[in-house]
Amino acid sequence: MGRPERVVRELVGAHGRTYAEEAGIGLKDTPQPLYRLLVLSHLLSARIRGSIALATARALHEAGLRDPRRMAQASWQERVDALGRGGYRRYDERTATQLGDAAELLSERWGGDLRRLRREADGEVAELRRLLQEFPGIGPAGADIFLREAQGIWPEAAPYMDAKALQGAERLDLPEDPERLTDLAGDTDPAVLAAALVRAAVDKEVAEDTLRRAG
Repeated sequence: MGRPERVVRELVGAHGRTYAEEAGIGLKDTPQPLYRLLVLSHLLSARIRGSIALATARALHEAGLRDPRRMAQASWQERVDALGRGGYRRYDERTATQLGDAAELLSERWGGDLRRLRREADGEVAELRRLLQEFPGIGPAGADIFLREAQGIWPEAAPYMDAKALQGAERLDLPEDPERLTDLAGDTDPAVLAAALVRAAVDKEVAEDTLRRAG
């Protein structure tokens, strides 16, 4: 086993957990988990600590705001309060509005089901990425996060390594090519690999510890 394989093995062994899993989302190709991933992608894409975004996604779920109908029906203040309980205070007012508007768009245009958006894209990843950005609060970074996490259940997107994941690869002296990275990872779910690479990008200690253990 060469050094790149050892680096990937050590990284995935210690940090191979998707952000959806950490947020308590049992991700599968059904409406509610996909919607919760959309909300998580929105929260993670802001300039705020990932731990706060994850806590806020859990707080929204605990408040019952776990599908677009409930999100849209909640009052703006209820959304603000749930965001605040997660610690998402810097952007709470704007985000509360965006979450309500996005839930209404999803309900009206795609019947509350992101699988219909996927069908509209017809296997085109660029079109998937474009359609996701029609949601208020979802820009290029949010669309990348969604596809990075969803690639295990929407295989047409795989291997999806966004700029942040490739930044992690660079920090670990790994190839900055999605196909080569997934080859190095063997049977590892590409979503798990991508999440681990992102953790190396955002936390220098993760990268340094991984390189040290890989020898």
